[in-house]
Amino acid sequence: MSLPRAYAPLTRRGIPLERDLRVLALGSFANRFGAGAVMTTSALYFTRQVGFSAAEVALALSVAAVVGILVQVPAGQLGDSHGPRRVLTLFMVGAAMTSALPALARTPWQLAALLALLTLFERSAGSVQQGVIAQLATGGRGVQFKAYLRAVTNTAIGLGSVFGGAALVVDETWAYVSVFVLNAVFTGFAAWNSTRLPDLPAYVRLEGEPRLAVLRDWPYVAVVALTGMFSLHFFVMELGLALYISERTEAPPVMVAILLIVNTAAVALFQVRLSRRADSVEAGARALVRGAVWIAAGFAIVAFAERGDATFAIVVLVVGSLVHVVGEMIGSGGQWGLQMGLAPHERQGQYQGFAGLGFSVIAVIGPPIVTLLCVEMGETGWLVLAALMLAVALASVPVSRWALASRERYGVLTHSG
Repeated sequence: MSLPRAYAPLTRRGIPLERDLRVLALGSFANRFGAGAVMTTSALYFTRQVGFSAAEVALALSVAAVVGILVQVPAGQLGDSHGPRRVLTLFMVGAAMTSALPALARTPWQLAALLALLTLFERSAGSVQQGVIAQLATGGRGVQFKAYLRAVTNTAIGLGSVFGGAALVVDETWAYVSVFVLNAVFTGFAAWNSTRLPDLPAYVRLEGEPRLAVLRDWPYVAVVALTGMFSLHFFVMELGLALYISERTEAPPVMVAILLIVNTAAVALFQVRLSRRADSVEAGARALVRGAVWIAAGFAIVAFAERGDATFAIVVLVVGSLVHVVGEMIGSGGQWGLQMGLAPHERQGQYQGFAGLGFSVIAVIGPPIVTLLCVEMGETGWLVLAALMLAVALASVPVSRWALASRERYGVLTHSG
């Protein structure tokens, strides 16, 4: 007897069984490989080679982040209405053509403008791709495939960072610029690769239907607000933990890199396995709660790192980070289950673009919140964050039930539930 598609194996020996999913995975790997190299080197290139201050680089990044927020939902809608695959290819070509341009910036405003242009294409492509994933990974497999993609992209970023590290060792302008060019080449490959995807049909709006229906789907808006707040924990571990280690503990600064490597390796190895039980809305809400318990426990453990010497701090940080990453992987599956399961199949681009908006908003407001709680408040702040994660996850249970029960009222008849 054959297994239902939701429970059939997604991969064999780490490779997706379906051709379209293999194409998506290959494109994502190439795209994030180049991005990993740039992420490793860009800040030092702009400050040490070009001569910008850290504040000027941060301002340029903030401008680009705002652009990313503005384009996500319209880009998803454009993909739905003009054919997701075609629009994805268009945005990917734009990203490839603008990937290396920031390296040419010689004033802060040039940097802001070029990063904003690149972000417009990158975020738009990402938004449309989420809709493509939801349409191709059907039968309850969307969460599984997103988990697989996260493992793939983490691996790609890690390998890309090795090339970025080589540029740091050389520490010459040509080496840094070559990283930007490398990113453009790999993004160009990803753009070509997207042409191998099936030409998915465009969605034709019904008469009287609002162009951005997701903005009137209040239950879905509430779910995205909660999953966005839940995403705060990513910035806690990426930014807050680094500052906490350097300013409030006796642990050596190299622990920042070590913990990042541990996190990346854990996600690459276990993300798929820990997301398997989040393939519906109700299961996603439960997974969000389970993930929050682990995350809160990890935060509570890390909170004690400032109480002892270097050895004590190292042990506490490693244990807390390992506990956190378990919750991160379980909770990510829960977020995907909610965001995909409540969206209409034919408007996944619009809905997934809006779902990504929650993370983008947190990317803007999260850093100062995280800095205040993790660094200024120290142990108390970490415990506050632990309580916040639990509260957000617990709130998602009744909110997701309300959203699921009201799908028909908001004109959503093809959701996977």
